[in-house]
Amino acid sequence: MAIDPAPSQDIRFGRETLVRLGHAIGSFATSEVGSRAVGFACVLATLLLAINGLNVVNSYVGRDFMTAIERRDWNGFLWEAGLYLAVFGLLTLAAVFHRFTEERLGLLWREYITRRAVGSYLEGRLYYRLNVSGTLTNPDQRIADDVRTFTTSTLSLTLIFLNGVITIIAFSSVLWSISRLLFVAAVVYAAIGSVFAVFLGRPLVRLNYDQADKEANFRADLIQVRQNTESVALLRREAHLRGRLLARIDALVANLGRIIAVNRNLGFFTTGYNYLIQLIPALIVAPLFIRGNAEFGVISQSAMAFAHVVGAFSLVVTQFPSLSSYAAVLARLGPLAEASEAGGGEQPGGIAIVEDEHRLALEALTLRSPHNGALLVRELTVEVAPRELVLAKAESDLVTTALQRAIAGIWETGEGRIVRPRLDDIQFLPERVYLPRGTLRELLADGDVKLPDGRILEALRTTGVASAVERVGGLDVENDWDDLLSVEEQQLICLTHLLIAAPRFAVIVRLGADPSRIAMTRVLDVLAAQGTGCLALGDPASRDEDFDSVIEIAADGSWRRSVTREAVS
Repeated sequence: MAIDPAPSQDIRFGRETLVRLGHAIGSFATSEVGSRAVGFACVLATLLLAINGLNVVNSYVGRDFMTAIERRDWNGFLWEAGLYLAVFGLLTLAAVFHRFTEERLGLLWREYITRRAVGSYLEGRLYYRLNVSGTLTNPDQRIADDVRTFTTSTLSLTLIFLNGVITIIAFSSVLWSISRLLFVAAVVYAAIGSVFAVFLGRPLVRLNYDQADKEANFRADLIQVRQNTESVALLRREAHLRGRLLARIDALVANLGRIIAVNRNLGFFTTGYNYLIQLIPALIVAPLFIRGNAEFGVISQSAMAFAHVVGAFSLVVTQFPSLSSYAAVLARLGPLAEASEAGGGEQPGGIAIVEDEHRLALEALTLRSPHNGALLVRELTVEVAPRELVLAKAESDLVTTALQRAIAGIWETGEGRIVRPRLDDIQFLPERVYLPRGTLRELLADGDVKLPDGRILEALRTTGVASAVERVGGLDVENDWDDLLSVEEQQLICLTHLLIAAPRFAVIVRLGADPSRIAMTRVLDVLAAQGTGCLALGDPASRDEDFDSVIEIAADGSWRRSVTREAVS
């Protein structure tokens, strides 16, 4: 079973990416946690300077230590050994605190970005737009995994390159004082190594990008199996799912194999490159010692200084796998950041939404199918007054779905005007309800801890679901409600929440199709008595007599409205 690959995206690491990176760092530094971040950064810079200074001192201590051995100077040997231990102790303290501070700063930055990303993802209904458009795969993986990699990698690579600059400054003078030829050899060797590393490892950027998506796709399919275990078992979809999961495995294994092959070729070069670093200084400095122009300890000092300088100049070589993964992470986070910055925006198409806390009205609203442009509703004009119950019914589920989505501001194709309160002041109840994990008290009371139990229990009795709540352990037991409540009970729980919230207006889909018709009729009457204006979107089987007026939408999009009873005053 083959799965078509996602369309290839261009992996860019240019000026725009650097500007976005700079903006991310700047916003973090000027945020509410910026003072702590700057403090951590200053401590890190100080520790880097201390570590490099101690390394320079260590090179001289090592030189004198080896020279004392060569001269058989027992007192000098003991003195330099003591200095060695002291420097090693200070280096250990500096290195440990450097690592600790880096991790604390990374955690602070990850928390800051993740909170902002989650806020943008949910508050602007970005999750819905991304899912509908299909332009961005696995946004959840990008928020959870890529943000973590971005913060840790940015911080780590920044410190590595900063340390490289300090190392070059600190050890170049040491290397120059030993041999100018050795310094030139270090620079030329590092330059040649960087060119070859980029040439051999460049494919890793695209491969790492693809691997992240393939791993996320595999994990998403596994999650779907877990979330739909009963349906899979009853419908016997195991063969289909097995084929799909095996295809996902084939895709990620094949891509990972290509990554391993590139890493093998890169490893041949980098391993040999690192081995030669140990030999080159000896080849240049040993003749100086043999001719009597240098002390024996200079050989070990030159090896240490050469390794530090070449390592600093060769960061592209040594860090290329990390750089390639980092470039892929930036490429994956870029579109997510762009989508977040775009925000909710205005309602697309020709549908204008006007917020008015006192009205729910559709004015000359025309809706079309987003797939083929077929007309669903033509110039529908209706206003729902407070306490009024209005039923709009159509034979096609797509029509009722489109109407609800248009009122919510997530239907793109059509024109006309919708007047409604802001989304916090209007309640929507879709046909397919969703009860997130938590306690029923949290779900029914929206976190209002002061809401008395009596009001909750009264609403539960009104909807006829009080016995189901007792069966699952009461209001304060946390569960996955899909496993414990039937679909009808979940709908009644959502209706209970609607009664408790008592919004000014409510939009309900397929209310008349529910088997618990008596409970639904009672809920409608209670909503009207509370002052809620209700627009119910149903099918031809819905009971007209339960509503004050009925709108019938024909297959060609035309409609007519009839009054069935006087609205509750």
